Amino acid sequence: MAATRTIDLKTAVPGPRSREVLDRLAASVASPLALTFPVVAAEARGVSITDLDGNTFIDFAGGVGCLNVGHAHPHVVQAAQEQLERFSHTDYTIVPYEVYATLSERLLALAPFSGPAKAAFFNSGAEAVENAVKFARAFTGRRALIAFEGAFHGRTALAVALTSKSHPYKAGLGPFAPEVYRVPFNDAEALRRAFKVQVAPEDVAAVVFEPVQGEGGFVPATQDFVQELRAICDEHGIVLVCDEVQTGYARTGRFFAIEHFGVEPDLITVAKSIAMGLPLSGVLGKAEIMDAPATGGVGGTYVGNPVAQAAALAVLDVVEEEGLVERAAAIGRTMRARMEAWQERWPAVREVRGLGAMLAIQLPSAERASDVVAEALQRGLLLLKAGVDGDAIRVLVPLVISDGELDEALTVWEEALQAAL
Repeated sequence: MAATRTIDLKTAVPGPRSREVLDRLAASVASPLALTFPVVAAEARGVSITDLDGNTFIDFAGGVGCLNVGHAHPHVVQAAQEQLERFSHTDYTIVPYEVYATLSERLLALAPFSGPAKAAFFNSGAEAVENAVKFARAFTGRRALIAFEGAFHGRTALAVALTSKSHPYKAGLGPFAPEVYRVPFNDAEALRRAFKVQVAPEDVAAVVFEPVQGEGGFVPATQDFVQELRAICDEHGIVLVCDEVQTGYARTGRFFAIEHFGVEPDLITVAKSIAMGLPLSGVLGKAEIMDAPATGGVGGTYVGNPVAQAAALAVLDVVEEEGLVERAAAIGRTMRARMEAWQERWPAVREVRGLGAMLAIQLPSAERASDVVAEALQRGLLLLKAGVDGDAIRVLVPLVISDGELDEALTVWEEALQAAL
């Protein structure tokens, strides 16, 4: 570890200060909010997190994909602070503000819509998905929804009905929203069959899909599948909703992952990296669909918060000025080469998959994946698992990572694989 430049471990992990706060959290916070790492953050910059004991880690979790521009990027911090000093809240539908228009315009300019399009902003990815369904139902006058095995669309009532992982997201928490039908991912013929044995196509308001399944284990859609989805939705007048909550904001080497497929969706949901972790999400879509609900039919007290939107504009500046779309593609090439070398070295690394810098390796079991994550933590690297079976380890590293930090992190990951496998 002598060559490390960013990782700096001063105590055992967790250290005494972290352990003290962890005990307080265990006593005062609801236990379902389980902690992934026994590390209590003190500050974070760029790609690193420093805990209360002074230990500095490289963060490949990225706040579960919320930090594509890194922790505490100074341009984003400044923009949010300046807006906070002007005003923090009015409720957009009561007294509007210019930043809402500016963010709408800039995101719609980036979105792959050929005709008129509009935006609406909310607080979380789950809210974006729920509101996308509202837009689709209002536009079509239909009620049924189709989602896919392995999907994750959030934890609110309708979003968790669309989500496809029983533990921990659904077990014991039903009943779930009705009229949600599920078919295998990457199987257009199964969708066509569902119209015969599950739900009539003329009753379906929307098909909701991720261009790369996130919690499902970083499984990319195939080109043929996405093109077939578009054709099927066109054939039956169904709204195609592309969930880009985890895949958007340059993560896959395009600003939106759907750009890899040459297909135009009807609605796109965005969240996570939109505002460097401040609560903000959005639905972008074809104007006729976005205008369909009745006046007041979508909204909420905090939706489209001006401080978060100011941060979101600064995030777009950073993505553009620092070339993060191109950077994600380069990071992805470097990581994939290292991961494929691991695959040759260790048979337990069963698959390398993903798009751009949204990559994962699959291991034989959740236990083996947990072993690798634990070994990485002790060496100063924060890694997250994914997959329906919890057997994948995914990368959501901030895209501002330097080449040196990337090499350092991948070397530590390799040491963790060696120790665990």
